[in-house]
Amino acid sequence: MLKRTFVAAVAAIAIASVAYAAGAPNDAQIAHIAYTADNIDIAAAKQALAKTQNPKVREFAEEMVRDHTAVNDKALALVKQLGVTPQDNPTSQSLSASAKQKFEANGKLSGHAFDVAYAENEVAYHKTVDGALQSTLIPAAQNGQLKSLLETGLKLFQMHEQHAEQLVAQLK
Repeated sequence: MLKRTFVAAVAAIAIASVAYAAGAPNDAQIAHIAYTADNIDIAAAKQALAKTQNPKVREFAEEMVRDHTAVNDKALALVKQLGVTPQDNPTSQSLSASAKQKFEANGKLSGHAFDVAYAENEVAYHKTVDGALQSTLIPAAQNGQLKSLLETGLKLFQMHEQHAEQLVAQLK
């Protein structure tokens, strides 16, 4: 649990660093961060679908793939409509690097140990992303449509966080 909390803290620091290192992130950076965060959760869910035998974990992972894919589809449509190219940035890169380590670590687990690690990471990850959306990304978004999409995403991801917490409690 401590390692998962550390990974979540690193991700939160990385997301917040964009806001403080170079001023607030611009909309192109925000779009890239949000898209990257969604893709990370989709990849984690796909890993869970490949490894778990637990029906509740499968249901949760399917929900993550469905919901995060839908948000990314909306985000891609919006950036295309606005003519914005998402801009890679240190936060997106840090998120990807941390996720790669987590996927490798979880890839070595199986059975109940994997299920618990996946569910606990989903709680930590959603808390981190939800916090970054509230404190950094939504306030920094300049485009009203992007801000609205992020706010809608936040509500959905807060529900994911609660669902993940329930899943952890069921697995313990």
